[in-house]
Amino acid sequence: MNLIISGTNRERSNSLKIAKYYQQELQRKGESWELLSLSDLPSDITVTDLYGKRSEAFKPIQALVSAAHKFVFIIPEYNGSFPGILKVFIDACSFPASFFHKKAALVGVSTGKYGNIRGVDHFTGVCNYMRMHVLPLKIHLSKVHDELGGDDQLIDELTTKFVQEQIDEIARF
Repeated sequence: MNLIISGTNRERSNSLKIAKYYQQELQRKGESWELLSLSDLPSDITVTDLYGKRSEAFKPIQALVSAAHKFVFIIPEYNGSFPGILKVFIDACSFPASFFHKKAALVGVSTGKYGNIRGVDHFTGVCNYMRMHVLPLKIHLSKVHDELGGDDQLIDELTTKFVQEQIDEIARF
């Protein structure tokens, strides 16, 4: 089993739309991919699931993470980096069992023109600390609102080409 993580708890986010697009495209490759939106995290996660605590609400999320072999992190830009909720999620997961020597692909998303380059670089450091194997091809979707059509599919031909290249690499990774 593999897991795509929409790295924000914002409802109806562009990150979630991109995560669903990746799930659809990766499943076409014949792999099993689950989707986790951080909007599904317990609202009191900072009290219930940090510092060795484990809530009943987080147990099924932890089970998903533990069972996954590969991850795709969809990482929106928040204040020049990645969202704090993504770091809280990582911190709440069991260490090292959750991520140790597993594979990760990273996708930056922003409404600005740089596609969260810095946030993806910052998150790469977190992945390296957790000894994850990070796919070298990272995608940066800038002005994401212009990249998505009304059906939440990518509409720019060049963007689609690069995303498909990464998806092919994820499937082989």
